[in-house]
Amino acid sequence: MTRKLPLPPVLALGASLTAFLAAHADMFRRVAGMCFLPSAEDMSFVWIVPVVSLYALWRMRAGLAEALSAARFSWSGLVASAPFVVCGLLGARGLQIRFEILSFAGLCVTMPWTFFGWRFARQLLFPAAYLLFLMPLSTFFDFSTIHLRYLASGTALAVLKAFGVDAVREGTAVLARGAHPFAIDVAEPCSGLRSLFALMALTAAYAYFTQRTWPKRVLLFLSSVPLAVLGNVARILSICLVASFCSAEFATGFYHDYSGFVVFAVALSAMVAVGEVLAKGGGAGSANPQFGTNCSTVGRRVVATWRCFVAAAFFVGAFAFQCATPEARVCAAPAVALGDKAGYAATDEPVGEAEKNILPPDTAVSRKRYDADSGESFLQTLVVGGVQRASIHRPELCLPAQGYRMSSPRNATVAGRDWHLVDFDGKGAHGTLAYTFFNQSGYRTASHVARIFRDVFDRTVLNRVDRWVMCTVAGPRDDARFAAFLASAGKDLE
Repeated sequence: MTRKLPLPPVLALGASLTAFLAAHADMFRRVAGMCFLPSAEDMSFVWIVPVVSLYALWRMRAGLAEALSAARFSWSGLVASAPFVVCGLLGARGLQIRFEILSFAGLCVTMPWTFFGWRFARQLLFPAAYLLFLMPLSTFFDFSTIHLRYLASGTALAVLKAFGVDAVREGTAVLARGAHPFAIDVAEPCSGLRSLFALMALTAAYAYFTQRTWPKRVLLFLSSVPLAVLGNVARILSICLVASFCSAEFATGFYHDYSGFVVFAVALSAMVAVGEVLAKGGGAGSANPQFGTNCSTVGRRVVATWRCFVAAAFFVGAFAFQCATPEARVCAAPAVALGDKAGYAATDEPVGEAEKNILPPDTAVSRKRYDADSGESFLQTLVVGGVQRASIHRPELCLPAQGYRMSSPRNATVAGRDWHLVDFDGKGAHGTLAYTFFNQSGYRTASHVARIFRDVFDRTVLNRVDRWVMCTVAGPRDDARFAAFLASAGKDLE
């Protein structure tokens, strides 16, 4: 016979949850912005993520209620909560929403684990882990888009040739001659990377609710990657076929704008087919295993109430500290400027209107073009960031949106300074782009990730806002000449 839970752990968990939700209120606001406002990450699908998590909880409500009959306080849950609490602090004070989402998902398991034990908390693993799909990740995989674009355009070319269409491929573009000539470039937004994460989220939910064993769920989930690629290839192919046999103007206009449904129609149909094959394969187990009722009473399983209140004091204190983020001290910006260089004629270049509108107002941008007598030309830019993180961002995030293709990322050290280099092509130009970061305290790095972690540390631990400077250099794809210019460009940063 089960009994009602005693009041102390319920009160302790209630106080902890209230502080927990308050501490993550800003995260909820930003996630909502990703759902309903335009975003470079294209995360409009994430509204479905909390819906699926809540539905999963509702489906397992009987098992959760029964697990409470064996509830007991767990120090292991409290220990497991600590890294997620720290992660939340770093995310909130360092303005890193990915850290906050990771913290939120982890605490959705470890906090109930603390107050009611692992037997109860383990049933929350899928609903909590599913919340990780709220995390914007597409910009972490930007370099993979070029390979997805080559795959889509190459497959479309092969099928068109099989239909007798006189077509060729130039880079990621498919061009056809004959009665219906067309030129279709598989641009970065058409790579399929953005739809990949939406399909992964849908497949994860479908696999959890339709497959009876975890190996089959994992297998179906992993199939979402090739299925999403297949769907995008089918979309590009359909655009090319419509352009070839109907009208290039119609294919690249109306049909292109609404052909995104082809990706999901093909991928979801294949997902259901794979799921049916796996479901018919048999296998023991159940989707939501229930616990037996042969448990000790709550009165004997819940440990002394003082432990519950100790845990509540830890959670409430940590979340209160997270809410009360103090005003950080803004450091003075480094005194840097673009100077003249021997052998080059320097010309000031205007800052584009798009940059002025996108970058925060406290961001300072200066740019010069350096022309040599030998004919090569280099463009050097200094961006001095302000308080907001959006002041500084990688060129890989903005150049593809302007029509450039990025490839061959690599690192190099020139005259004692580290640079990150990447080749670019597009708009009738090609060359090499290099960039490096440093701040007012003299910290140098060419790694975007290292800069982010340093900035998070300074904002959270030192309670200061560093003024980062990003220096970029664009020039001809000539390693020797490019390295020589980087050596002189580095002198402007001393």
